[in-house]
Amino acid sequence: MSTFSNGRTKPHEIVERALELSTADGCVVIADEESTANLRWAGNALTTNGVTRGRTLTVIATVDGREGTASGVVSRSAVTADDLEPLVRAAEAAARGAGPAEDAQPLVTGTPASPDFTDAPAETSSAVFADFAPALGEAFARARAGGRELYGFANHELVSTYVGTSTGLRLRHDQPNGTLELNAKSPDRQRSAWAGRSTRDFKDVDPTVLDAELAVRLGWAERKIDLPAGRYETLLPPTAVADLLIYQMWSAAARDAVEGRTVFSKPGGGTRLGEKLSRLPLTLRSDPDAPGLESAPFVIAHSSGDDASVFDNGLPVPATEWIREGELARLTTTRHSAAMTGMPVAPGFGNLILDGGGDKSLEEMVAGTERGLLLTCLWYIREVDPATLLLTGLTRDGVYLVENGRVVGEVNNFRFNESPVDLLSRASEAGRTEKTLPREWSDWFTRAAMPALRIPDFNMSSVSKGV
Repeated sequence: MSTFSNGRTKPHEIVERALELSTADGCVVIADEESTANLRWAGNALTTNGVTRGRTLTVIATVDGREGTASGVVSRSAVTADDLEPLVRAAEAAARGAGPAEDAQPLVTGTPASPDFTDAPAETSSAVFADFAPALGEAFARARAGGRELYGFANHELVSTYVGTSTGLRLRHDQPNGTLELNAKSPDRQRSAWAGRSTRDFKDVDPTVLDAELAVRLGWAERKIDLPAGRYETLLPPTAVADLLIYQMWSAAARDAVEGRTVFSKPGGGTRLGEKLSRLPLTLRSDPDAPGLESAPFVIAHSSGDDASVFDNGLPVPATEWIREGELARLTTTRHSAAMTGMPVAPGFGNLILDGGGDKSLEEMVAGTERGLLLTCLWYIREVDPATLLLTGLTRDGVYLVENGRVVGEVNNFRFNESPVDLLSRASEAGRTEKTLPREWSDWFTRAAMPALRIPDFNMSSVSKGV
């Protein structure tokens, strides 16, 4: 086997060799080559930086038995050529020891091979910060001069995924993913504000712009106002909307809805497909080709679950509207759950976009608010009731009171209790859709574009001591 620049065997050759070694009735091999580069800072100064490389190989063996097809899945990191045969045999042993897989389907065929399948993996490096790092230094200087301290990190990862199957698929996808999180604090640490951005290459993020935004918010926080729990007109910024709707989509498996276990189940049986969920013309969609939010155009499934099946690896992922003009249009399905429910195949999503038809910025929505709350972000979101998708969580890093179109001060944090499905039904205005970083779920999901939403009666269920 040949090697690429860092001395490791080329990933496409690892995939081919694993397929050659397989004696199972079917085999899927997924090689993930990951590289990351990061910067961290505290108190207006860089603290650490680094670059890492890694490989994970997943082998999925399928065995046809009298009672049906079983699957075995084994994943390992830092795999070398010498590790291949034990890994393949372990997957085969797992398949032979398992019962028939409920989601069993014939492995996917017919998808054209990726023309770059045999190319070396894409890699990131510290060079991704070539323009960003000097701008960060300028932001440090401005913050220092303005009497505030900046904390945070920038992380960029690039994953090249190679998928090969015994049915002839040879597919590859390169996924860049960058996150920037910036906290500004007053010297006494009594005031804190947060801003975040997602990016593919750090060419479209400017830390000086974020610092200027945070300076304004720290200024708002100089006046403290105590408010009790209750229902308030609330402006949810795009990051908060993304966190709520990502969780909603994670709960949108068709099979669960048909079986009466989710908010998308219809009382008495069936699902809520076709039901109007919002009076606003909201369209929630996913599109692998969305500019700036590009994601894998085919299924990459390392394991099976409610909305994914290892048998679907390589299945094309089309653009899908989940909610169309306020109406529930699709629930996520594998080929197996689509056949069970009679619904179209709708694979899980790699990005999420909400279009609301609005054109106002968040600042313009603030200017149109008589009295209400402006949130910065949500965190520690947890599910309370799957039947209604009731979620609870906390506000963080700035809740501001708006009166007569102006922010007049910072109020205490709250715990909230809300269902994103209910919020969509009660939203009275949607702003302009823009790329955003979901703060709560940024470790798992970053490719989102959302508008701000105005909620007339957001439920702040209790006062929180959090910051």
